[in-house]
Amino acid sequence: MSIGFSAGQQNKQIRQLKTREEESFVELMAGKIGHPYIDLQSIGIETDALKLIPEEKARSAQIASFKITGKDLLVGVRSSENIIAKEIITDLQKQGYNITVYLLSRRSLEKAWERYKDITMATQADSFLSISSETLEQLAQKIKINDDIKAEIERAMAEQGAHTISKILEVIFGGAIATGSSDVHIEPYEKNVRIRFRQDGVLQDIIEIAHATYKKINSRIKLLSELKISQTEEAQDGRFTIKYQDSNIEIRTSLVPSAYGEGIVMRILNPEATKVGFDKLGIEPKLFRVLENEIKKPTGMILTTGPTGSGKTTTLYSILRKIYNPEVKIMTIEDPIEYHLDGISQTQVEHERGYDFLAGLRAALRQDPDIIMVGEIRDTETAKIAVNAALTGHLVLSTLHTNNAAGAIPRLLDLGVNPKIMGSALSVALAQRLVRKLCPSCKKKTSPTPEQELILRGVLEYAHNTGKDLAAYNVTVDQPIEIYEAVGCEQCNGLGYKGRIGIFEAILNDANIEKLMKENPSEREITKVATSQGILTMPEDGVMKILSGVTSLSEIAKVVDLSIPDDIPIAPNQKEKSQPTEQPSQTNKDTGIENKKAQITLTPSTRSTEITLLVDYLKDLEQDQQLNPGRGIADKIKKIKNTIILLLENSPAEELFAQPSERDRVHTEVKNLMTDLEALEKHQMEKPSVGVADEIQNIRTMIQGIGK
Repeated sequence: MSIGFSAGQQNKQIRQLKTREEESFVELMAGKIGHPYIDLQSIGIETDALKLIPEEKARSAQIASFKITGKDLLVGVRSSENIIAKEIITDLQKQGYNITVYLLSRRSLEKAWERYKDITMATQADSFLSISSETLEQLAQKIKINDDIKAEIERAMAEQGAHTISKILEVIFGGAIATGSSDVHIEPYEKNVRIRFRQDGVLQDIIEIAHATYKKINSRIKLLSELKISQTEEAQDGRFTIKYQDSNIEIRTSLVPSAYGEGIVMRILNPEATKVGFDKLGIEPKLFRVLENEIKKPTGMILTTGPTGSGKTTTLYSILRKIYNPEVKIMTIEDPIEYHLDGISQTQVEHERGYDFLAGLRAALRQDPDIIMVGEIRDTETAKIAVNAALTGHLVLSTLHTNNAAGAIPRLLDLGVNPKIMGSALSVALAQRLVRKLCPSCKKKTSPTPEQELILRGVLEYAHNTGKDLAAYNVTVDQPIEIYEAVGCEQCNGLGYKGRIGIFEAILNDANIEKLMKENPSEREITKVATSQGILTMPEDGVMKILSGVTSLSEIAKVVDLSIPDDIPIAPNQKEKSQPTEQPSQTNKDTGIENKKAQITLTPSTRSTEITLLVDYLKDLEQDQQLNPGRGIADKIKKIKNTIILLLENSPAEELFAQPSERDRVHTEVKNLMTDLEALEKHQMEKPSVGVADEIQNIRTMIQGIGK
């Protein structure tokens, strides 16, 4: 039986062969006449270059311009002898372009000319795709909650008119502005496409739409953002601006390929969002006074730290607005410029041109500025120049990616900054997080659970023991604790939260910190020395905002660890008081790992609670070992042992675990328990990869038996 090819397959092979022959021929001819050859099938066609030659001329002259960098223009021709093509090239040279001419195949030219469609569509779409400022204002006034956005989108889709997609986009942007949303997410799935808004840092579902509608929205967004409509296999980034009232709101778009289409994220850069007064950021009074004094100084370095989305840029902009006056020159180097500030010279990093933070900082210093803001210190050279600038008559503001304020100093040392110089340059390192504020219209006062109260009292007691003046916040260690919880109403979209506020901590560069810098200190060492400054840590600041009803315990627990360090200092007048130790963590049911911590505060009224919590902790630890037997837990065993020791120091064993008549039995069993724990700790230190779930179960059973 013979095997043959269908006519279709044969034709396809013939076409492929002819294509290869043409490309080979053009490449050969290019070499003979001294022109470079290029195949545009693997090269992106830039519309900015393409539109320099009108389509009609380009087709008649068999020419296409396909890439432009500054005044350097790459042009492809079918024949170097074409008179019309030569005239076009000469005309472009007269306009100041540096031309490099390539020889192209017919196939490459066709690919380039195909892109003229995008230019034509973008030009024709200007009026069709315009976002009406008047309509946006009307929608922003009309929309109050997310359900209103959904209703308006459904109304626009039901009309099925020529301008349906434009109306949907107007509703999306008007709704985003009305609800203070920072991002719009359009996410395609198998059966439908979901639209979500990020509000106060949390994504909220708005509506689900059909794929047919999504495809039209996708094309419109690409046109608005001047992106390639036909490109769906690679990520693209773009931007456009919409007019709203007297402001220009920039929309940054990002499209990423996914299984069922391109995921679209649009960042809404509303200038009003950053116009937060320095006194409205949520900085506690003592730290506010410190920072207010530091930003008035003509020299020094102020660093803000925290993860992406923690509000660092807003804080820096608030500082710049606070200190701006016509007598000083302020320059910024940003990546990118998110918001434009009046009276301040802002420059944007452009890596393609070699203009990074380092180059920007060097250029800024030649402009004789008084104040410089560097978007981020990422490398050694930028760090060193920024520090030197702070020593030579400039106030420098910048950010670092560290978890806390104490981490800024080791990070700068790791970047190679001389500790002697840094000691004179660094003024303050600030760390922050953003949390949602409880809606004032519907928040509800409630009593904390025993576990929640242990957490809050543990943080308060630690703050008191480290010399914090709790009275300045109208708080005492022993006060009755009341907290607030989210409810939900029309004013807050039924979420229970409205707006966000920062929680902060800072470390000042005083004599003790400056001395410590020379010893290459760890974060823990810096934190310990900084306790004498009396500034609240982020957990402590968070607890103050919880007790005052600004936010909830769950919000603070999302962004900071509320557990207390092991080496807890005790204030001189607190020797007789018990110390907080780590409460057993609760285990995430899905992953079997610790996801929540609390603290034990030893008081006579809570001893039985501590025993119960200890048993619960052991249950969770046992489960963790069953799921992750290779995870060493020597440190956790040590904490269990220290917790029991602390319990015994504050109360006799027989009072904790049993009736006095069983004193001898209890003492013997407690002694055996401690021996087993010490042996288990040693075993885990030597063989951390060997699971000990059974041993943990035995210890838990022993504690429960002693307590009977």
